[in-house]
Amino acid sequence: MAVTAPSSVVPIQPAAPVGAPHANDVLHWMRPGPLQLTALPPLTLYIHLPWCLRKCPYCDFNSHEWRATSPAEADGMPESAYIDALIADLDAALPLIWGRGVHAIFIGGGTPSLFSPQAIDRLLGDVRARLKLTPDCEITLEANPGTFERDRFRAYRAAGVTRLSLGVQSFNDEHLKALGRVHDRAQAIAAAEEAAASFDTFNLDLMYALPGQSLEQLDADLTQALALAPPHLSVYHLTIEPNTWFAKFPPQLPEDDIAYAMLDRITERTGAIGMSRYEVSAYARPGHTCAHNLNYWQFGDYLGIGAGAHSKLSFAHRIVRQVRFREPRLYMDNARAGTAVAQSDEVALADLPFEFMLNAMRLKAGFTLMQFGERTGLAFTAIQRGLEEAERKGLVERDLSRVWPTERGLDFLSDLQTLFLPED
Repeated sequence: MAVTAPSSVVPIQPAAPVGAPHANDVLHWMRPGPLQLTALPPLTLYIHLPWCLRKCPYCDFNSHEWRATSPAEADGMPESAYIDALIADLDAALPLIWGRGVHAIFIGGGTPSLFSPQAIDRLLGDVRARLKLTPDCEITLEANPGTFERDRFRAYRAAGVTRLSLGVQSFNDEHLKALGRVHDRAQAIAAAEEAAASFDTFNLDLMYALPGQSLEQLDADLTQALALAPPHLSVYHLTIEPNTWFAKFPPQLPEDDIAYAMLDRITERTGAIGMSRYEVSAYARPGHTCAHNLNYWQFGDYLGIGAGAHSKLSFAHRIVRQVRFREPRLYMDNARAGTAVAQSDEVALADLPFEFMLNAMRLKAGFTLMQFGERTGLAFTAIQRGLEEAERKGLVERDLSRVWPTERGLDFLSDLQTLFLPED
């Protein structure tokens, strides 16, 4: 049920420098500057719902375990108050994207499926009332099998969600326990079957190189995942990230050569059933790539609203990155006051080649030289030296119009991306 909204008192923030622009001052961002973009890239919307039932030990995302802070909150999420804050945040940001069509919406977390279908219906209705969604706008919702209830996914579909992304991670109960997941194998299978019945396209998330995982156990996870016939599969290597429980208490992970063998097996088995590795961690059947993520890797624009959400927005003469306040209640208070943005910076000219290549080299198809110029406003010579070195090392191939990573380039992606770091 909806709960009482937290106090609307806005915490005192450090005073902005005299003359400093407001983060959403569109005239400031549209003034003459160092770039000359000939066209704006496609735009998508990211909405962050930050709460989880439990924080996973490997997770470094901005997610927070739901803990009631008063008896009035004991029975549910502050979903109504949080959606109020999201819409206030969107209203304040509208001048930055006025008139632009939105090609995809991604509702991520946290665990967005903790929010009721009625709340998601209200959220999407408020978004539609403010933004021009394209006719084929894809709307993705992340879901956790641990929050699965029969007919719940159908209700999300009725609310306007067109694509579900299901965080399964594994079908092995021992591995799920080691990962701190709140669901088991049976719940994962039931949730995936319901997703398939409710949506024309859906995604399963898997992880590999798990604590104690063998190649045979990875094969068993893949066999079960592929038996559910997902049109899209995201497969992530478990890595130990700073400031996580696993960073403090590292588990014993498989050796690197076993992890590489696992990745080879994933690529081989998905390819055998017609799924293509279109991005370093993503496999899809034709017509089922994730629109929001694809736009992200192609250096498109995205407006992020919600606690800790990031935005990348292009204007005629500059590219701007923004970050919202991270802590949920601080975000909610500031969003209602029209000051949800904690940080807003222009991307430096020297950083643009690396920022573009950091994203584009994740895609198996790479990018066109025309696309590089359109998205960055820079000449191709800005990445010429790095490309020559990458080609020499067998990390990329190219022709007169396109550049793409080799299989070796995808496997050693960090080495490839590092070649485009700005020189000191």
